[in-house]
Amino acid sequence: MIEILNSARLERARGTGALVGDILHTLKQRSTAGTNLLDIDQWAKEMITEAGAQSCYVDYAPSFGRGPFGHYVCTAVNDGVLHGRPRDYTLADGDLLTLDLAVARGGVAADAAISFLVGKARPAESVALIETTERALAAGIAAAEPGARIGDLSHAIGTVLSEAGYPINTDFGGHGIGSTMHQDPHVPNTGRPGRGYKLRPGLLLALEPWAMVDTAALVTDADGWTLRSATGCRTAHSEHTIAVTDNGAEILTLPTQARP
Repeated sequence: MIEILNSARLERARGTGALVGDILHTLKQRSTAGTNLLDIDQWAKEMITEAGAQSCYVDYAPSFGRGPFGHYVCTAVNDGVLHGRPRDYTLADGDLLTLDLAVARGGVAADAAISFLVGKARPAESVALIETTERALAAGIAAAEPGARIGDLSHAIGTVLSEAGYPINTDFGGHGIGSTMHQDPHVPNTGRPGRGYKLRPGLLLALEPWAMVDTAALVTDADGWTLRSATGCRTAHSEHTIAVTDNGAEILTLPTQARP
C-alpha cells in the first residue's frame, strides 16, 4: 500500500516526526559510557508514553523477527546494525551505538535512526563510517523531488556508499510510511536512476542508508532480532522520515533545535 497524505495528515506527521527527533536527541545526550541499553529503552518508553504516542515496535512481529520485538527503541552496538534488541549491556567509551525509533501519534507514524560514538574515543574508521551514512542520507533526501523516481534516490544513496568503499546490502532499506510504519514503496540503498515509483507530493518516505565496513553479509543474533555484520566489523545507520512536497523534500524527524 502506498499512502498519499492530505494537508491535515501531513501536519500531524510533522508533529510525530518532531517527537521522534526530540526523543532520539535526548537519548543520545543521556547515552554515555556506563549507560545500560535497558535504561535507554526505559527512557524511550517514558517519553513516548508522556507524549501520548504509541510505539511501533513493542508488538511488531514481522517474518524476519522472532516473535514480538517487545521493546521501545532499537539499540545496536558496534557490529550490530539493524533491529538491535535492547539487552543487559553497559556501554563503554568508544562504542558505536545506533538508536532507531519509530512511533505513531494522531494516526501517523515517523521513523528515524542515528549512529554516534559513546564517550570521548573517536576511532577514525568509525567516524568515517558514520559520516558516510549521513552524507548518503543527505544525497537521498536531495534527490526526493516531485516527479523523481525511487531509483533516483537509491542511486544517490548508493553512489555515496560505494564511492566510500563500503559494500551495499539490499535486503533491508528505506520504505514508505504513513498510518503504519512499513509500507510500499521499498527504497533500496542502491539502484538505477529513472526506475521505480514516481514521487508525488504527500508521500512520506523513511530513507535509511546503512553500511558495514568490510562486508555486505548479515547474521542474526541469538535474540532472533539483532542483525550483525558477518565479519564482526563495525556498522552505522542514518535515517530520516521525509515528506515529498511541491518544493522538494521536507525532513520531518529533525530534533527541535536543528530545525530552521
